[in-house]
Amino acid sequence: MELPLTKPIHYNALQCPLPYSGRSRARLPSSWDGVFFSNPKCRQRQARTYFACLPSPNLPGTTNKHTEAPLKQSSLSSTGEMFPLSDVIEAQQFDRNLLSRIFEVARLMEVLEKGADAQNILKGYLMATLFYEPSTRTRLSFESAMKRLGGEVLTTENAREFSSAAKGETLEDTIRTVEGYSDIIVLRHFDSGAARQAAAAATIPVINAGDGPGQHPTQALLDVYTIMREIGRLDDIKVGLVGDLANGRTVRSLAYLLGKYSGIKLYFVAPDVVKMKDDIKEYLTSKNVEWEESSDLMDVASKCDVIYQTRIQRERFGDRTDLYAEARGKFIIDKSLMQRLQSHAVVLHPLPRLDEITVDVDSDHRAAYFRQAKNGLYIRMALLKLLLVGW
Repeated sequence: MELPLTKPIHYNALQCPLPYSGRSRARLPSSWDGVFFSNPKCRQRQARTYFACLPSPNLPGTTNKHTEAPLKQSSLSSTGEMFPLSDVIEAQQFDRNLLSRIFEVARLMEVLEKGADAQNILKGYLMATLFYEPSTRTRLSFESAMKRLGGEVLTTENAREFSSAAKGETLEDTIRTVEGYSDIIVLRHFDSGAARQAAAAATIPVINAGDGPGQHPTQALLDVYTIMREIGRLDDIKVGLVGDLANGRTVRSLAYLLGKYSGIKLYFVAPDVVKMKDDIKEYLTSKNVEWEESSDLMDVASKCDVIYQTRIQRERFGDRTDLYAEARGKFIIDKSLMQRLQSHAVVLHPLPRLDEITVDVDSDHRAAYFRQAKNGLYIRMALLKLLLVGW
């Protein structure tokens, strides 16, 4: 089921709990009467945007009776328009228009990554990262994104063992506690659906950084952004999804996002034990997206604009080492396969890789997976800005 966008309703000068500056239960001015977001997380963001726009009387660069200098507005200052999502939980939350606008902000982040302008956007905000499963790229890129924007980070790695979860604390209690220390929570969890569960308990934004075999929406966003940057378009392309399609949350989320574009054809190339699940196939069919299953990676590679390779995930097989051994190593991208790939096409991988892409492929200009990982920084910078201060 697709999560709806937050819908506006009418209120009169609502009181909104704010997490910062002792302004809890602060009342908005009468000029803000009218359209107001129904979700409490959006109400908090709208109130924070209002207070952020108030001049600070004794600070340099503000306008008040003691100074004639005008308040300088950065090109990245919030416009006051709220981001329509209060959490990022699954790929189905996004439509084409929203994706395009997010990508515009991400492109701006590319330009301003290390500039002084970017370093004030989230100054005074705190992000908590709760990772119950191992992560390198996702955790570090989120933390880097927050720091690039001037914010601070509270982090726990391997929260499954080194947090109160080891004592039996529920996820809901952990979230309700951590939100008292932070403004946004980035969660990776081993259970599918955990991010939705956390978002329901939280009064601050929650970002799903991967929930077991469920979804990984921010990875899908950076994947689609990378395709756009590398290929130059998102309509009328052919994409081959390869590897562990049953357990791979990245391919599931990517399939949902690609289903929003026209002229898409997807090829599923996977060992029998990890084929794409029926829910994704049914979704794509409902969106009139053409898909085809194949066991011939060479043939698929010759047709595609994008080959999206994934590793066979040992951690999802439990004690069934026989099934893992059967699946691993069946579809490999090597130099011989790259010879069949079209000159404009690219190879993507969410990483980490094992042996499913040989190292000698790295020097090929069509190997875009490290550029893809870098794009994760820009997408996550964009999302943090949008969720906390709006457009």
